[in-house]
Amino acid sequence: MTISVRLPDSTNKRLDKLSKLTNRPKSFYIRELIEDNIDDLEDYYLTSRIVENVRKGKEKVYSSLEVRQELGLDD
Repeated sequence: MTISVRLPDSTNKRLDKLSKLTNRPKSFYIRELIEDNIDDLEDYYLTSRIVENVRKGKEKVYSSLEVRQELGLDD
């Protein structure tokens, strides 16, 4: 898959320098950054979405007591 990304000049220059010094393509480092950080991005943005839905009353919130009772853990 090909993706086009606009980077600030300062970031692009740093990426160019790293690429030249290591003889690796810039795409290698971009791919590494995405693969190493996608989990954190998903956690942050999906959690933010759920929190917003809770605030709007679109998500039900359960207490720990309710969860324990539902799972039969208080027996």
